[in-house]
Amino acid sequence: MKAMTNGASQSVWMATAEVPDFPPLERDVSTEVCVIGAGIAGLSTAYLLAKEGKQVVLIDAMGIGAGETGRTTAHFFPPDEWYVDIKKGFGAKKARLIAGGFAQAIDLVESIVASEKIECEFERLDGYLYSLPENGFKDLNREFRVARSAGVDVELLTRVPGLNFDTGPCVKYKNQAQFHPLKYLAGLAWAFIHLGGQIYCKTRARSIDGDERLQTVSTDSNKIHAKSVVVATNTPFRNRVVMHTKQAGYRTYVIGMRVPKNSVPRMLLWDTGDPYYYVRLETPNPNADHEILVVGGADHKVGEDHHPEHRYDEIERWAREHFPMAKTVEYRWSGEVMEPSDGPAYLGRNPPDEKNVYIITGDSGNGMTHCTIGAMIITDLIAGRSNALEEIYDPSRKVKHGIKDFVSEQVDTLSHYADWAKRGEVESAQEIAMGQGAIVQDGINKIAVYRDEQGGLHAVSAKCTHLGCVVHWNSAEKSWDCPCHGSRFAVDGEVLHGPAPSALAAVNLDVQDSMQANSPASNHSSVNKASR
Repeated sequence: MKAMTNGASQSVWMATAEVPDFPPLERDVSTEVCVIGAGIAGLSTAYLLAKEGKQVVLIDAMGIGAGETGRTTAHFFPPDEWYVDIKKGFGAKKARLIAGGFAQAIDLVESIVASEKIECEFERLDGYLYSLPENGFKDLNREFRVARSAGVDVELLTRVPGLNFDTGPCVKYKNQAQFHPLKYLAGLAWAFIHLGGQIYCKTRARSIDGDERLQTVSTDSNKIHAKSVVVATNTPFRNRVVMHTKQAGYRTYVIGMRVPKNSVPRMLLWDTGDPYYYVRLETPNPNADHEILVVGGADHKVGEDHHPEHRYDEIERWAREHFPMAKTVEYRWSGEVMEPSDGPAYLGRNPPDEKNVYIITGDSGNGMTHCTIGAMIITDLIAGRSNALEEIYDPSRKVKHGIKDFVSEQVDTLSHYADWAKRGEVESAQEIAMGQGAIVQDGINKIAVYRDEQGGLHAVSAKCTHLGCVVHWNSAEKSWDCPCHGSRFAVDGEVLHGPAPSALAAVNLDVQDSMQANSPASNHSSVNKASR
């Protein structure tokens, strides 16, 4: 079956992969490990644990790769904090550890692809970091020296070779990689099943309760009893506050443009601009006369752009300027990345002190790498082994490096609670165009109203079920997005992305009364109060 999706857009991966479907959980089960989330983080962890001989049950609210893995650009590249900042914040020793972990992650994926015979277009490539003059000069010489001292195989060049534009000086990171993420997940899922694993799709985890001896994962109708639980849902839904003050959700945008075959060298590119852009090639059909140039960037914090379609246009303008051979835009999609305040991801035991609940979050644009490292660390912890990377990726670590960003994010989050004091975005639901959404005022409450393409209205509470921020409309993905901690909801209120633990409450909206819902002269409510 085609991959499910958590938004309106479709990536090149969703359009070119078949992923297996599995039935929902229909009974209570007991197991050694329950993994929540069937993206690269969850499936990698489940597979590695099954290889250890562990009994593993994996569940997902939607399906294989239906979350953020299918929305990535699927490349393995150096940390987007770069080694200069890592050394500055954590020291030379930890910079070497991180460099070693990134290399191990690529090696592990390559070995899994080979041993399980997964056809996923895995390819070793060189990556290049460059700085165009108009984007501001960055000290690439220093990045080169620090990366080399950390053990990375790097080279300093005068320009990126093979391109039609002069990039100026660049750092070449050798032996990076890329692949087709959904084809990889499909192969990983079947390999996990062959090892005795169990997968249940359309099975949403609602809560986790227990102690260090036994945890119980509750779904809508059944329970999973497990000695250990791994929450691999891009951002954890269990941890209500602690983790979400240490990271922020950002949306990143990607286009796929048709280019003549062999007109762009096979490599990975990343610039240092603001906005920055990243580039790779995809070859959906090796027999075709064209390839897909994948270009991403134009990031913004989740919920802070109601109509982000212009970001695709900005990326396209940049791409056509630098790759004039580019033809039609075949794909447009966006995804969510969780940005830690201090750089490294959060991989390990769930804070503050849970010994048998683990999380993988804080991908920071390096999702394929960080999720694989997280699977390695957590497999070792559950197996009772130490891991040299455990400390630096510890989710309980204090934010020291990046404290300025940490404070800035908290101020930004708190500012959004002022949305409750603002009026609705439209006077009535009648003003909302087909295919669009807006916030309508109802007394002291706010209603998130979407009008579908047939003119029907869909109304839900605008109050995020995580910590109560007002959700904002995202016209590109047809979703309600929370600007506080990155939760996202479908037009019917169902959760698309955590940390929100439950759907937005349905609201009965009377169409005629809704025309006056935002009027000060209105003496009645447009909402059936019993529906709240």
